[in-house]
Amino acid sequence: MNPWLWAVVGVGGVWLVCRGVARVRLSLAKHPSLRGHGRIALWLSKLLPHYEYAETEAYSVDGAPPEIAERRRAAMSRLQELGRSKAPRTTALSMELESGISDVDFTNAYRVPFQFRELVRRRLRVGVVAERTLGVQIGDLDGNWYYDLGGAYGTNLFGYDFYKQCIDRAVDRARELGPVLGSYHPLVIDNVARLQAISGMDEVSFHMSGTEAVMQAVRLARYHTGRSHIVRFCGAYHGWWDGVQPGPGNPRPPHEVYTLKEMDPATLTVLRTRSDIACVLVNAIQALHPNAAAPSDGMLVASDRKAHFDKPAYAAWLCELRKVCDDRGIALVIDDVFLGFRLAPGGTQEYFGVRADLVTYGKTLGGGLPVGVVCGRRAWMRRYRDDRPSDVCFARGTFNAHPYVMAAMNEFLHALATPALEASYVDLDARWDARANALNARLTALDLPVRVANMTSVFTTVYTRPGRYNWMFQYYLRAQGLAMSWIGTGRFIFSHNYGDADFAAVCDRFAAAAAGMKADGWLWQSAELTDRAIKRRVLRELLGAALRRTSGRSAPRAAGAAVRANTA
Repeated sequence: MNPWLWAVVGVGGVWLVCRGVARVRLSLAKHPSLRGHGRIALWLSKLLPHYEYAETEAYSVDGAPPEIAERRRAAMSRLQELGRSKAPRTTALSMELESGISDVDFTNAYRVPFQFRELVRRRLRVGVVAERTLGVQIGDLDGNWYYDLGGAYGTNLFGYDFYKQCIDRAVDRARELGPVLGSYHPLVIDNVARLQAISGMDEVSFHMSGTEAVMQAVRLARYHTGRSHIVRFCGAYHGWWDGVQPGPGNPRPPHEVYTLKEMDPATLTVLRTRSDIACVLVNAIQALHPNAAAPSDGMLVASDRKAHFDKPAYAAWLCELRKVCDDRGIALVIDDVFLGFRLAPGGTQEYFGVRADLVTYGKTLGGGLPVGVVCGRRAWMRRYRDDRPSDVCFARGTFNAHPYVMAAMNEFLHALATPALEASYVDLDARWDARANALNARLTALDLPVRVANMTSVFTTVYTRPGRYNWMFQYYLRAQGLAMSWIGTGRFIFSHNYGDADFAAVCDRFAAAAAGMKADGWLWQSAELTDRAIKRRVLRELLGAALRRTSGRSAPRAAGAAVRANTA
């Protein structure tokens, strides 16, 4: 055989072996769940058949006896009537909005597992309109006041009254300039200086949303490294754009994203050995539930939601990640859009003792107005090359650095440096941990199978006994005067102006809601009811629905008609 041919075959063989080893390493670093395999998850989501429980079966899908099912049916009717009588104007306007705002239609459709969607949607209408806020409460159109646990998706850190003041003062300060775009208001200079000090970075870039800020951070990392891929961690959220959202929710799956296991040595091995990774994205809220998606009651099929925060372990992980990124020239991007200044005045970097190359902010930083910010080291932030004038990294936006937004941000940043707000961070963890522990102790004493886990002032609810109806808890909480975001009990976001008396009132209502849910039979359990048994039943139902659809039978339409007939 020709020696040159032998050489080609040998080189080809070595290349194939190296490729195979790299592929195996990558596979080992992926989470075994569907969350770690976005393309497969997206493919399966398109095959997942829809089916619904008719009301005749909806109250006993866990095998409950007829008397328990009847108790649940009666409880549903009481909650329905309570909603109608307590908030008629709010409910009516919310229903009107649902037909015209696609966001409202979407969130209402995904408050509960889809098998119960039509039944709950017709029975338990949730108001999505609010008229006023005061302290830690929010008021609807009918004069009802609720303790706010939604936290404006993380924007409300210091209380709504604080942000009202920021906006009012911002309007006064920016009024003379008005909505001038392109030129900067002079107070932007102070914003930049304060953000440099807070982030420890050299330069700042302004945007209009957290999603845009993350987009720019990723683009800069690719521009400066010349590499194609980014690493995100299983379950983490970094905005809704294509580039960081593989799997269901994105019709066009990204091809240059690795979704790897967080807090896992196999992931570090991938980072050490691959040469195509531009950056690693970190959203530290994942420390509360590593490798799991943001918890939502719409996915609460069983009781297997887990949450636990271990600060030392996560800090050690970030330090390891920082070292590997340094060794490999990979940009470490901390996405602080959600947590922002909640953990510490210096955000995730200060709280965990790790420095990023790029950090993104949003939500609360705008002082109540929309904003996104990228702060970074000068080497990472530059958008052009001196030696190649047409090789640029473009990013602009019409409303970037809008004068009113910049003025509200300036109000926020000035307030953050006041002694009063600086003092509010003292013993922050201890204060919120004590509150969570007190609530859990109370639930334990009452023998209620509900607990909370927290990361400072962000809470999530976990359920300690198998059950099919844990998603109903959100409606009992609302009936007790607690307002949540559309994902229900998966994430409570407390503002830091909650005093002990306010939190005690929330605990009273929380415990009363859980007790009411137990009394109404939703927490009934048999020895045969396990999380595994629940999932097996749902899988059988899915397969049955798929077979019916394949054979041409319209199961969803028939089931939907049954629900509508029974709830009319």
